[in-house]
Amino acid sequence: MQAQTNIDNLESQAAHEAHDGLEIEQLKPGQEAWRRLKKDKLAVAGGCILIAVVLVSVLAPIISTHNPNTVVNSNRLLPMGTPGHILGTDHLGRDMLTRLLYGGRISVAIGFTAVGIAMFFGITIGLLAGYYKGFFDTLVMRFIDILMAFPYVLLAIAIIAALGPGLLNAMIAISIVGIPYYARIVRGTVLSLREQEYIEAQKALGASDLRILFKHILPNSLSPIIVAATLDVGWMIIAASGMSFLGLGAQPPTAEWGVMLSDGKDFLRAAPHISLLPGMAIFIVVLSLNLLGDGLRDALDPRLKQ
Repeated sequence: MQAQTNIDNLESQAAHEAHDGLEIEQLKPGQEAWRRLKKDKLAVAGGCILIAVVLVSVLAPIISTHNPNTVVNSNRLLPMGTPGHILGTDHLGRDMLTRLLYGGRISVAIGFTAVGIAMFFGITIGLLAGYYKGFFDTLVMRFIDILMAFPYVLLAIAIIAALGPGLLNAMIAISIVGIPYYARIVRGTVLSLREQEYIEAQKALGASDLRILFKHILPNSLSPIIVAATLDVGWMIIAASGMSFLGLGAQPPTAEWGVMLSDGKDFLRAAPHISLLPGMAIFIVVLSLNLLGDGLRDALDPRLKQ
């Protein structure tokens, strides 16, 4: 009797697991990835921090009534916690909280815009090179190899030196440096997908190359692109801030985190908060992007599906 009860319990448990498995299989890939992503607490925390940074940057005029570029000599180098200037002031008496908020607008916008530009050209090059192969693939990829042979920062500095210093030119430079990254990822994915049976079936049905590329190959290549883009935004923010720190990107008195780091380097002993605060802002944003990127990578990896 006890044995029969145990058998019935095992059968019930197996049926329940099979039902759960069926429900998982019935989920769309995007829904399943979202379900796994929500279970990753670090990724969720990273996403929440990123959203919070974007929101406070957008709401900067509401959060702070100070002008980020107004010089007040009587308020020079006020420490953190000063009434009316909760994060202190810099060497020109400008409110640090205000400059951090407005600087977040520029730094985060540059990171996402630069990644968008690099993705557009990198995806296009990778799709065409991987699909058509032959002479075009060889020519394009050898040029990509030449770009990748140079250290990223030195190549960006060389491009800015040719274009001239400025925020727009710095964004263009780091975008160009990022193109090979996406071109290589997309090309490798396309080379494996173009030999699949469903692609051969589309060719046999007379589908155009553009239809095959953008309706069948590109959607199946999005997972590694999304993960790469999420991780790359952090690098773009660091690169843009580094260019501004060297005087090649945003120029004073623009409220930008790299410029703020550069402004504070001469006051590290007297007022370390001038450099510490923008440095912490960069650290927090890049860390949140990396946590979110790691979570997306795990959620979109088909090998982790149950």
